[in-house]
Amino acid sequence: MPFSLSSAAVLPILLLVASNIFMTFAWYGHLKYTSSPLYIAIVASWGIAFFEYCLAVPANRIGHEVYSAAQLKTIQEVITLIVFAGFSVFWLKESLTWNHAVGFCLIAAGAAFVFKG
Repeated sequence: MPFSLSSAAVLPILLLVASNIFMTFAWYGHLKYTSSPLYIAIVASWGIAFFEYCLAVPANRIGHEVYSAAQLKTIQEVITLIVFAGFSVFWLKESLTWNHAVGFCLIAAGAAFVFKG
């Protein structure tokens, strides 16, 4: 079978990356604007999360043709860590330290076991 961006193996990963970008902004983007009222952050986050769901649900539906639910969740978690690491550095201007890197590597190592066998 030739490689295609629309294949059931690749498209879910691309959708999950986009979904996680929206999710990360919905959950953490407001931390840059702590002077805004909390209810504004909640409403804005819900609005952003709608688009996250519009990507995540099809990603999981399509991906389940190729991956188990546990594998899809693992893919999503690894993507979340990668997106969040970039978000922390570039949006929140927080630095990542060696202990963050070690922790992320241990999580990635654990994730690799989900795909064994």
